[in-house]
Amino acid sequence: MKWEEVSKQEVLQSLETSINGLSQNEAISRNKEYGSNTLIEQEKESQLKEFLSQFTEPLMILLIIAGIVAFLINDLIDSLVIFFVVILNAIIGYRQERKAENAMENLKSMTTNTTIALRDNKKIRINTEDVTIGDIILIEEGDNIPADLRIIDSYDLKINESSLTGESLPVHKYDDVCTDNSHNNIAFMDTSVTSGRAKGVVTAIGMDTEIGKIATLIQDDKEDTPLQIKIDKLGKTLSLLGIVICVVIFVLELIQGIPAANTFMTAVSLAVAAIPEGLPAVLTLTLALGMQKMAKNKAIVRKLLAVETLGSCNVICTDKTGTLTMNKQTVTESYIKDSDMTFKIGYLCNNAKIDEKSREHIGDPTDIAILDYTINNSTQDYNSERIHEYPLDSIRKRMSTINIIDNEKFILVKGAPELLIDLCTYKSEEGKISELKKQDKEDIKEKLGVYTDNALRVILFAYKKLDDECPDDVRLLESELIFTGLMAMMDPPRPEVSKSIATCKNAGITVKMITGDHKNTASSIAQLVGIDNAEDVLTGDMISDMTDSQLIEAVQKYNVYARVFPEQKLRIVKALKQSDEIVAMTGDGVNDAPALTNANIGISMGSGTDVAKNSSDMILENNDFSTIIYAIKEGRTIYSNIKRFIKFQLSTNIAAILTILFSSLLYIPLPFNPVQLLWINIIMDGPPAQSLGVEPSDKNIMNVGPTKDNLLSNENLIHITLIGLVMMCGTLGVYIYELNNGSSYLVASSIAFSVFVVYQLFNVFNCKSNSNKTNKTLYISVILSFILQLCAIYVPQLQTIFKTTAINPTSWIYIILVGLLIFVAERVIRAFERKFLNI
Repeated sequence: MKWEEVSKQEVLQSLETSINGLSQNEAISRNKEYGSNTLIEQEKESQLKEFLSQFTEPLMILLIIAGIVAFLINDLIDSLVIFFVVILNAIIGYRQERKAENAMENLKSMTTNTTIALRDNKKIRINTEDVTIGDIILIEEGDNIPADLRIIDSYDLKINESSLTGESLPVHKYDDVCTDNSHNNIAFMDTSVTSGRAKGVVTAIGMDTEIGKIATLIQDDKEDTPLQIKIDKLGKTLSLLGIVICVVIFVLELIQGIPAANTFMTAVSLAVAAIPEGLPAVLTLTLALGMQKMAKNKAIVRKLLAVETLGSCNVICTDKTGTLTMNKQTVTESYIKDSDMTFKIGYLCNNAKIDEKSREHIGDPTDIAILDYTINNSTQDYNSERIHEYPLDSIRKRMSTINIIDNEKFILVKGAPELLIDLCTYKSEEGKISELKKQDKEDIKEKLGVYTDNALRVILFAYKKLDDECPDDVRLLESELIFTGLMAMMDPPRPEVSKSIATCKNAGITVKMITGDHKNTASSIAQLVGIDNAEDVLTGDMISDMTDSQLIEAVQKYNVYARVFPEQKLRIVKALKQSDEIVAMTGDGVNDAPALTNANIGISMGSGTDVAKNSSDMILENNDFSTIIYAIKEGRTIYSNIKRFIKFQLSTNIAAILTILFSSLLYIPLPFNPVQLLWINIIMDGPPAQSLGVEPSDKNIMNVGPTKDNLLSNENLIHITLIGLVMMCGTLGVYIYELNNGSSYLVASSIAFSVFVVYQLFNVFNCKSNSNKTNKTLYISVILSFILQLCAIYVPQLQTIFKTTAINPTSWIYIILVGLLIFVAERVIRAFERKFLNI
């Protein structure tokens, strides 16, 4: 049944209730029948399942297999080290995601959870979850609507539906039958009363409300983020590489007559070397540190991997109201002939008020804007007795009050200029009253035209002095009025938004505004904040007439969308994704939830609804659009740092593989034993690699477009392989030189081991970012790693484990000199890439 189209009596009869409300026993019975008045969320995974899910990543699975194999061949040290890395990474990932969820719970909006209902014809306060079908609910200024209500009695009721429809102005609600599909006698759940009071009967609760219907659209699981996809791809590539390397080395060693057990142990060690086992840990740590840093800057990330997605996005779809704008009507222009009288009308013919304790503004947004402007521009104390009020309605489009001012009676009027101007006969210019001539009216209409062309809402102010015996007919009271001025207002853009959108353009990111407001308002705001092609607006009606393929083409052209419904927002986001765009969607209302869920990353506002927050990947606690720019920069930095780690780690892994491979081909003893390989790839890589995860941003990170390349592109792989070749040649060169000059295998192996480690420590500086800031962690990690290497060479107990021996201190001179060649190689390779590959 369409409740808005039937009379109050029919509604009450259909719901088997009365104007006096349900009885307490009937309410309890209906609670059992219809259930709780709550929105059902998806069942969350258990904490155990969340923890175990950390072990399902491809790289983690490979490490677990490597650890098991090492254990089966009785290499307990290797096995323990691998399992230590696996467990540590799982704990870090689990704790960080739990921490993000806890932050999310703390951010949930503190909406009113009680309401006033009539039970047994008595007013009682009940929990909103206990509201049931047929309940009679009493609402007034400042209340949240607890369920969908059919209004059955109202007085000057206005409701803010911006969280549901995106409209910034409140909607006037009535108790009459509606036949124009306007829903103006329905109050929707989770909207709020801005002025007036009413009585309504509950027609729908929980998931059956309009908000509940939207909530059902957002229950689907999210897709993998771009980083997850890239990490999975890299994991599969490296897995294949590891298997191939194992087989090749195993066969080569067997051909040389080396025992199968030793050959298998070397092959397993190299398989571990082929896998950047530090990648999951560094990935988790880098994202977790990014999350913590962003949380301090008012951006709460709910999913660990979602941090990076912002860095990859090239389209931001943003709601207008409350995101780009202040969600607060503000007087921005005025045309005032009599300031004293205009401000007097603005203050006295006004139902807005300011709470003395909280200083919170309560009332209709238009009244609040007029009150603020009056207080800020006038120092007078307006004391007056209000005798009567003629409230604003959709027919008169004005509000009038009769007030006693200085012992004289006045009617004060404010309202729509297009109607009020014809009721004005005079004008007041700073107290001097004269006839309002035709030219004066033309001037006022010209001003009005300028304001409305700029999507401003305009209010005209007028008054008249009344005789002691004034007529009762309001039409006579509101005639021959004296014009005093105009105020023009709008929901203004946030002051920082224009700069943020300019930064987006510079970074190759397109900003698209999607709103439920009128197209003129949308276009005006878009132009003010600097959105490209703001004059061309695609409306909801136009979208309805488009096929999916036509919409895919249209979203490439239009950046401003007006009068858009929630389902259409969803279509827009899907059309952009089908165009291979990585889409971020911002919003704060229930109407944004489906699009937030289906975007690559959904960003909700801290002041937004719970439905929007639960649908998002990230919450802007301060509602500041510029925080998105910070988050994008942080996301790009994280992605760059992961690539730095991969460059550093894989160059080491490739160098180790090549060194072992060419040693086997040259029929010389292997320069590294399995324990040394694990030391190189797990312990020595740890501190330097993790320090790359906290590198500061590049100078020009927001001056280039978002990257869509793989974590390991062909060009990067060639670069890394060349660096690995240099490290292999230097290490084997020193090793063979020592053997040919009479050094024992133990000495030659210890020197080669040290050369390789020094290569690593120097190579980490080749992977640094081009930033003005210094990463002290990197320098500390390099020093710490070098000290650890000295311990492995000179501490007797460690010599036993690593099979090393003390080397002559003078040997360190050429070890360092050989290591410095990595800087020369890096610059030669970069110069070659710039000249021939345009990289």
